[in-house]
Amino acid sequence: MINVILNTNVILNANVILNANVILNAVKNLYFQDKVIIVTGASSGIGLASCRLFGSLGAKVVMAARSYDKLLSLAPSVGPAESVLCVKCDVSVEEDCKALIMAAVKRFRRIDILVNNAGLSMRAMFKDLDLKVIHSLMDVNFWGTVNCTKYALPYLLETKGQVVGVISIAGYSALPARTGYSSSKYAIRGFLDTLRIEHMKDGLGVLVFAPGYTSSNVRNAALTADGSAQGETPLDEDKLMSAEECARHLAHGLAKRKSELILTGLGKATVWAHRLFPRLTDKLTYKYIARETDSPFR
Repeated sequence: MINVILNTNVILNANVILNANVILNAVKNLYFQDKVIIVTGASSGIGLASCRLFGSLGAKVVMAARSYDKLLSLAPSVGPAESVLCVKCDVSVEEDCKALIMAAVKRFRRIDILVNNAGLSMRAMFKDLDLKVIHSLMDVNFWGTVNCTKYALPYLLETKGQVVGVISIAGYSALPARTGYSSSKYAIRGFLDTLRIEHMKDGLGVLVFAPGYTSSNVRNAALTADGSAQGETPLDEDKLMSAEECARHLAHGLAKRKSELILTGLGKATVWAHRLFPRLTDKLTYKYIARETDSPFR
């Protein structure tokens, strides 16, 4: 008799947990229904995966990237034509950022979420680096985020919307041979953390989203010391988090209106260790990067 009661309670508790998860997932899905979401860097990787996920959840998606023809070919995979807008945009150009925001408002009359995802990486020792490489990274990563956010902000305040900066663990704990990349990601975090405090009473949501290593084209396109593209990734991309999984984490963070989201066990451990044991973390990071294929340390 006691076993029957215990088993019944286990079943009831399991059903309660299951039903709660179903309800939570339903609420999360409804959260994006009819929201207008701008995603920069939308032609590949995390940006494209996020667009597809938001589209499947009923959002109206504005896809922004430099490759307009590629965006047009990808748009049907995001949603119906009436719910997707493709905009050619180089986020390093302020006027392009302004035009992107104006195009979104003209088409959908509002903005609910801005995902600053467009990004550029690099791989070279600073002593060997042409300074134009760091300028390029700051223009795309930092100024692209600042410019898009500046022009979107009035509309986001109207809707009590959200702005996201996709940074990296390198925005918490520096990566050697990525001086420009880490610097730009630290700068984005500082900018968004400040913006969050300034608008604490306005209902604006500000999310610093820090994925760990994620499978994407970012390492192939990473700049070398002279500014040319690296061409090949030094990592085994198949072993990294998929862009689709990363997008699911982003959607969850937005639905929960989180202010910070750090992904992967390694990423969380790195951020924690950097705060508590910075010198030790420097040494471990050096050893980790030195193991990469064709590491600049060799």
